[in-house]
Amino acid sequence: MNHYSGRWHWGFLFLKISLLLCVAVTAAYAFQDARPRPSGGTPLGYFLGTLGALLIVWLALLGVRKRAISSGHYSLKAWVSAHVYLGLSLIVIGTLHTGFQFGWNVHTLAYGLMLLVIASGMVGVWAYVALPARLSENRGETTRKQMLAQIHSLDEQIHDAAQGFQRQTAAIVRISLEETEIGGGFWRRLLARYDDCANGRALDEIRAVRRDALRGDAQALDDVAALMERKAEALALARRQMHITALLEAWLFVHVPATFALLAALTVHVVSVFAYW
Repeated sequence: MNHYSGRWHWGFLFLKISLLLCVAVTAAYAFQDARPRPSGGTPLGYFLGTLGALLIVWLALLGVRKRAISSGHYSLKAWVSAHVYLGLSLIVIGTLHTGFQFGWNVHTLAYGLMLLVIASGMVGVWAYVALPARLSENRGETTRKQMLAQIHSLDEQIHDAAQGFQRQTAAIVRISLEETEIGGGFWRRLLARYDDCANGRALDEIRAVRRDALRGDAQALDDVAALMERKAEALALARRQMHITALLEAWLFVHVPATFALLAALTVHVVSVFAYW
């Protein structure tokens, strides 16, 4: 870690800033003299609303900032640290801004979307801390390219070993070779549901054929079955890798759209407040 990066996020600097900010606005809220009751329409309410809106917009810029990685005072690592801790402070700032007044309106919608963005962001932080280690542990020294190459190599060996099979048995082998789906769509990878795997179905059928096979055919069927078992293991490894990657991607399907929805609702909230001020 370089000197400047350490200055800005080492020692939980932004956590301390966030805590101090929360304590300060809570104290201001507790000691204000608001009549008839605290709300977003009081001087403190407008201040907290302005502060919260500026923080939301600034924190949303992380998506832009991630495309311009640099070192020094404003490194990406420091920006993410600020994003996490100051983002959490919005729970306090936003709640105090509402004055604990909620209803079926765009103001409460903006507040709810803010909480959704924060919650999904917390899931994202967990994902990027925990899941890369699982990715590394799962693949070991094997790269994704090597995993796919191994599956392709096993397909070639299965094809060669099945030469000379009768038409019905050869059709079973083709199920494994032609219908096996390694990953599939996003939801399939996310849920890791491969109960209908074509290679698994073909392996079960080959074993059934093997039980009734003549001695001369048994060895060839055993060889194909063994290769399909190795393919099943290779598929499981690749699919676990894709599942973990899908988990890393999944939170973005909530966090990013919710962020844009929050910015839209926040704009309507601000415009409507000043339109009726």
